[in-house]
Amino acid sequence: MKKILVSLVTLVTTLIPAHADEGMWTLYNLPHAVYEQMKGYGYSLPYEKLYQADDAIMHAVVNFSGYCSGVVVSPDGLVFTNHHCGFEAIRSHSTVEHDYMLNGFYAKSYEEELPNKDMFVSFMVEQKDITDTLMAHGFDKMTKEHKTVFLDSIENVMSKEVKANDSTLRLEILPFYEGNRYFATTYRDFTDLRLVFTIPKSMGKFGGETDNWMWPRQTCDFSVFRIYADPKTNGPADYSKDNVPYHPEHWARISNEGYQEGSFSMTMGYPGSTSRYLSSYGIQERYVQNAVRAQVRGVKQEVMKRHMDASEAVRIKYDSKYAQSSNYWKNSIGMNKCIDSIGLIQQKQQFEAQLQQWLRESGYLAGKLDFAKMERLYKKRMEVMEALMLWGETFRRTDELSTRALFVHNGASPKGTGKRQTITIKDNSETFDAATDCETLGTLLKNYRAKLNDQRFLPEFFKTIDEAFGGDCQKYADYLYAKSKLMKKKARLYPNKKSFMKDPGVSFGLDITEVMQALRLEIQSINDSIDEQEQYLCAAKLRMEEDQPHYSDANFTMRLSYGQVKEYNLGGQPSGFQTYAPSMVKKMKTGDAIEDYKVQPEMISLLEGAGNMPLCFLTTNDITGGNSGSPMFDAKNRLIGLAFDGNWDSLSSDIFFDSQLARCIGVDIRYVLFMMDKWGHADRLLKEMNQK
Repeated sequence: MKKILVSLVTLVTTLIPAHADEGMWTLYNLPHAVYEQMKGYGYSLPYEKLYQADDAIMHAVVNFSGYCSGVVVSPDGLVFTNHHCGFEAIRSHSTVEHDYMLNGFYAKSYEEELPNKDMFVSFMVEQKDITDTLMAHGFDKMTKEHKTVFLDSIENVMSKEVKANDSTLRLEILPFYEGNRYFATTYRDFTDLRLVFTIPKSMGKFGGETDNWMWPRQTCDFSVFRIYADPKTNGPADYSKDNVPYHPEHWARISNEGYQEGSFSMTMGYPGSTSRYLSSYGIQERYVQNAVRAQVRGVKQEVMKRHMDASEAVRIKYDSKYAQSSNYWKNSIGMNKCIDSIGLIQQKQQFEAQLQQWLRESGYLAGKLDFAKMERLYKKRMEVMEALMLWGETFRRTDELSTRALFVHNGASPKGTGKRQTITIKDNSETFDAATDCETLGTLLKNYRAKLNDQRFLPEFFKTIDEAFGGDCQKYADYLYAKSKLMKKKARLYPNKKSFMKDPGVSFGLDITEVMQALRLEIQSINDSIDEQEQYLCAAKLRMEEDQPHYSDANFTMRLSYGQVKEYNLGGQPSGFQTYAPSMVKKMKTGDAIEDYKVQPEMISLLEGAGNMPLCFLTTNDITGGNSGSPMFDAKNRLIGLAFDGNWDSLSSDIFFDSQLARCIGVDIRYVLFMMDKWGHADRLLKEMNQK
């Protein structure tokens, strides 16, 4: 393991191949060779302007609520992110009377800006490699359980040291390079985040599922929030009406100059998860998981869509849920298509054959990395993984009854003592529709039974469905929703009374919990061994290719990606690198036939008057989920757009970056400002950003 660490340390000084746009690079140790390549593409600022300097651009980039990215764009704490990142906040403030999702929203004063529960932004303050410190304590000799306890203790100690100097900071330790290295990252979190501006969904999600992951795009995917702070300290504070707009020391400046094909482009953000080091066996498993996810979500979304189309009230409640579900439904379909089309599994197998030859010649990791063992382990896990994926897509966060049924057995904290202990279910009836949820459950139960290959993982309640409901899953779901106290407002359940398990919803929850535990038990007996083999595989690749730089897989820490504005070519057809207003107007006029292109009439007039205004553009930046809302900067660290999607032809990018096809799709900042000006008449915000 110590040899692995030595080889990884050398990565920061190795040369990078020309035109290697691939990479999600940590900033604190960005190789100078990467910086030199960035300069070759046109980057014109000193190295320090990325991370080290007081006014480094990284200070303007934020983790947006733990699932997206964003950028601060004004001295009064305005934050840009994607519309789909603000989707739930917009939905939560919408009613039939004031439908901000449908009609948009603009706060004309600070007082009108809308607070949001459980939302935040995080600024990265510092990052450093602590691997050597861990190894000095014998970390590489510890068991997995001991490592977990030890990391927690180290994180607690380092957190106390950080907070002793500044109580507003927090620190977390995460593994990098498949657990071969560990970095400690310090953050400052602001939890008072308020909605300021959003355009109507018809524009913010223009194209819907028809255009999702596709190019060309015309989506104006942005929303605007504001950070609020303690009025005395300008630091983080819980929501209070007395809080004031946050005044950052640094924020991103906006460029209206645009770009040309070949112009430098850089993204900074928080990519969620990639698996570029994953073995061929792991990719085969991912393929199966994708297929299950796509199938189950397709079934669920059909029910949701039908109910949403029938009721505006239901649509408001389910807009965000449907969007979240459908995004990775389509992603899973596209990823499997790409895996097949480029022969990715075969490519990985060829690389692994070369790696095995090198291992035999070098003797590196002898007796540790064992491809035959890895194949056996994955084969054994695959038999259970398909059922686990089917279980998760059927019962986890799919309908309210299943969510509550799982909660009472997994996470509920009863209050009181003895037989008077109670579990109270929070009344969140405003977030779901009973009829929609009930039909969703019935449909998914029927689908689960039809698609489950291993009958060991069929929940016990299916006997009740057969014996008491003639095999009709929907009748059983109707019964649960009608009879279970889980679905009664302000109902109390008494876990120490006999009546508790007699509740049909509680009994249902126990059955699916037992299946979940059985699945996890089988999986967990294999996981550690597979993780160890994958860690060795990553280490071997790094050692064999130690004359090349390697970035760690994404793990929702800040990363830089550099590249160029650039089209791609598929089957001899150039994609073009930019879209313009007339292409959107053309789609808008088909709105009666294609629902995803339907907009308010005023939007058609607005875009017809916009001339040849640029809308969206392509770059070679390397992105994945979590990068949504990432700022796209030009060669002078000026904001030119917001990343919001990747293209269909590169959906295997989470596990393989195809430099010929992989593209980042961004919304042009000039399009954003146009909508704020001409539609929203948001003069105070434009002045705040020095754009008026």
